[in-house]
Amino acid sequence: MGDTPLALAAGNGHEEVVKLLLGHNHVNADKQNQYGQTPLSRASARGREGVVRALLGRNDVNPDKPDMSGRTPLSLAACHGHEGVVKMLLGRDDVNPDRPGQFGRTPLLLAAWGGHEGVVKVLLGRGDVNPDKPDEDGRTPLSQAASCGHEGVVKLLLGRDDVDPDRLDEEGYPPLWWAAEGGHEGVMALLQPQIFSINRVA
Repeated sequence: MGDTPLALAAGNGHEEVVKLLLGHNHVNADKQNQYGQTPLSRASARGREGVVRALLGRNDVNPDKPDMSGRTPLSLAACHGHEGVVKMLLGRDDVNPDRPGQFGRTPLLLAAWGGHEGVVKVLLGRGDVNPDKPDEDGRTPLSQAASCGHEGVVKLLLGRDDVDPDRLDEEGYPPLWWAAEGGHEGVMALLQPQIFSINRVA
């Protein structure tokens, strides 16, 4: 089962075509393709804000429906850094902002991994998002951001009292190890400023 005309129009951001198709009673606005992706998830992944707004206005669209990999419209938008779409989805009471998907990765973890500071700020502003929630490998948002050298995201996470900067993953590695493995000196300085400054002087 492939993509419907609605899903194709949604993913490509053709807002007027989407509205035209939604005007037909026989069109299933929430139909999944072979990967479990809906028109909303396709539009969310590509940051099509107008299309997302139109689909969210429908009562027959589930805004939190996961695909076959467990990715929801919110996690897809967060992963790709589409802040506007993230805000729209978080405005819904029926969207879980901390829902783990594939490999236990939450929207915050995906945004941190991608270095999307705006999305990370939005998610950290929620009281129902755990900023230190690990995935199936025990990797936290801080660990993922550190491994990729995203200094801005690391700063945001370290500004939280409920984030453990020394938390070990399933392999026994803390965020500092991942920063060192990637050669990210700026992140290392943020995680261990006193040790890093001593080594630099020496």
